Amino acid sequence: MRLKTKLVLSVTGLALAIVLVLSSMFVAELLRQRIEQTAASNEVLAHEVLLMTRQGVETGLRQHPPVDRTDEALHDAVTDALRSSDPLADVMNAVVRYSPTVQDVSVTDAHGMTLVSTDPDSLDQQASFRKSLGSVRDGSFVNQIREVFGKPGVLDITQSLERNGKPFLMVHVGVRSTFLRNSNAPWLRAALIFAMLAGLASVLAAGLLANIALVPIEQISRQLEHLTLSAGGVGGSAPLALDAAGGGSDAVVRVAKTIDRLGEQMRSKEAGYTALQANLNQMLDTLRDGVLLFTADERAVMVSDAVAHFLNKSDDNMVGQRLEEIFEPHTALGAAVLEAFASGRDVIAEGVTLEDGRQVQISLDRIDDGQGGSGSMGTLLTLRDTETALQLGQELEVSRRLAAIGKLTAGVGHEVKNPINAMVVHLELLRAKLAGAGGDAFGGAQRHVDILAGEMQRLDRVVQTLADFTRPMDLHLREQDLRKLVASVIELTGAEMAENHVRVITDMPSDPVLVRVDGELIRQALLNLMLNGMQAMEGLSTTGGGAMRVALRREQQFAVVEVIDEGEGIPAEVLPRIFELYFTTKAKGSGIGLATTYRILQMHGGALEVQSNPDPMAQDRGTTFTLKLPLAVGGGGEGRKVATTGLTRPTNYSSRTLGIEENG
Repeated sequence: MRLKTKLVLSVTGLALAIVLVLSSMFVAELLRQRIEQTAASNEVLAHEVLLMTRQGVETGLRQHPPVDRTDEALHDAVTDALRSSDPLADVMNAVVRYSPTVQDVSVTDAHGMTLVSTDPDSLDQQASFRKSLGSVRDGSFVNQIREVFGKPGVLDITQSLERNGKPFLMVHVGVRSTFLRNSNAPWLRAALIFAMLAGLASVLAAGLLANIALVPIEQISRQLEHLTLSAGGVGGSAPLALDAAGGGSDAVVRVAKTIDRLGEQMRSKEAGYTALQANLNQMLDTLRDGVLLFTADERAVMVSDAVAHFLNKSDDNMVGQRLEEIFEPHTALGAAVLEAFASGRDVIAEGVTLEDGRQVQISLDRIDDGQGGSGSMGTLLTLRDTETALQLGQELEVSRRLAAIGKLTAGVGHEVKNPINAMVVHLELLRAKLAGAGGDAFGGAQRHVDILAGEMQRLDRVVQTLADFTRPMDLHLREQDLRKLVASVIELTGAEMAENHVRVITDMPSDPVLVRVDGELIRQALLNLMLNGMQAMEGLSTTGGGAMRVALRREQQFAVVEVIDEGEGIPAEVLPRIFELYFTTKAKGSGIGLATTYRILQMHGGALEVQSNPDPMAQDRGTTFTLKLPLAVGGGGEGRKVATTGLTRPTNYSSRTLGIEENG
């Protein structure tokens, strides 16, 4: 196949593809607009039904109020009011009768039980699930085609009547997909026919234009061949050679081969620029290198910002200066550079010691003119500070040390776990003996054994956390009351707090605060924060101590625990680093506690914030750690009740919502 034919086919195929894409976008937009119009018009109808529903409920309840204040009585009264409302029935029947796409209209309660409907068979039945027309309207073109022109179904438009901020009654308008398809099929068919005709026309037009556009290539080919012969000194046999190669009958092939011959004549000059490009790429990779590009007459045309660092000059306008103006011959660097230029040869990484003791390497790359002689187009000078390599070596050394510390930490954790396991075994034996001898005979010794067992388990988790800090932990998530977790930590630290004269003030809600967490890890996090606060108050007086406030509250979808101490505070320059592993300001601190706490909160999808005031004269001196955990689903609302039958009244019930007034 001739290259000209390939080009024509390519152009026509591209034009056809563009037309098809634009046609698809056009059809998709039309379908979206029609669905949007249908949804908008039916939403207006649903709103009218909603207004009549509200009016029917208010009228019916005034005429026949509930027999008592129970939710069941209210539900029965609302049902009777809706079914006895003739205006509501007239509006619902009118919507079905006059809307071309609506199949049925119904009103259900908050639990989906049908109260009134244009379909008598659905009364007192659970409403079936229907896909929302709004989701189809906002969905993709493929989804719209599948819903409208696929398997027949009913799409739903919903309007809700709220009571106390919650849905009370729901108005459903069912839109039959077959009705929607019948109303959209004619214009869609016309649009598809138009798209096919446009595609055919684009193919014909593209083929014609491609042939017309390729006509001038013959003239271009002859001019390029003449230019090639004139530049290369080749005789008139070149066109005959092209014909013999099979390209003489195809003007496009002749142009391509002529351009190839011109490219061969330019490659020698291009080689000089290749060396320049390679050095410029190296400059981008090593931004600390000083790079200067000089012309053949030794005038700077490019100077990088790092050059001033090597010359100790504040003048950043060195472009256009001569070599002698930039490099002074009485300096070590200037003398070495001037000598390298005078030698007329390339220099690779030649070392120079500056007056301030720095070691610098200079490299000189000459760019020839591509004529095969000794002429030069310019010179590229690179200055490299060897301190960069030293810094890289130092970073590698730090990495090796950190890796060694990691191995040491894993070994320490392994060695500590062995005695812990032995202690646990003997503690279990002691617990069994106490149980056999009667625990009460030992004055509550069984409780102390339980505390020791719990603390040893926590110690085991701490050691495991230290050894596996960089590896994921296994979370044992369970829905728990955060109040009990906080209380257990306060009880656990009670003796130590009393010994250090620290008063713990708690502020917790009366309702459960349910969170889905690993209880042991959260206890560990809270324990770390409380012990840190206690230690921060040790040196404030001769007896130490102070007040520590532990507050628990709900904040939107989070449970928030605040641990507030009256300690010496954390300096501002230290505050950003307190959560770093192994960072500590204490003489005997390990730097693991706060890092572990921060990681535990991250694993639970929570957050840990800190605010501190180290000013000794301030009234609010001290540190506040704020711990946030996501509330368990369904466990964070106040006044939450489980609905059994009818409607459940929340604790913030108001007797005047939606114009519905309680009586009795």
